[in-house]
Amino acid sequence: MKYVLMFVETEEFARKLEAMGELEQQAAYAAVMRWFADHADKITHHTHLAPVHTATTMRLGEGEPVVTDGPFVEGKEVVSGFAEVEVADLDEVLKMARSWPACPVVEIRPVS
Repeated sequence: MKYVLMFVETEEFARKLEAMGELEQQAAYAAVMRWFADHADKITHHTHLAPVHTATTMRLGEGEPVVTDGPFVEGKEVVSGFAEVEVADLDEVLKMARSWPACPVVEIRPVS
């Protein structure tokens, strides 16, 4: 079964990461790289997204589409990256998500 894990960064997490010293940041990034290496046999695709301020949103509806700078919603949490995985079932993807070493929120959705 395929799932997408969306890694959600909070404002608090971003502040903590920014406040870390260089060695501490390197260790945090190394933990993320180890997580990807540990699960490489299940990950079919992954990427890190550019910062939220680079987003462009198009709203479709009546009349002409409206294009605005910024994310589709204003919020204190933003998706910073994602990984598509192929696993046996929800239990397996939940086990993977429990070991995620970075952003404090992981949204998991089946691919339909």
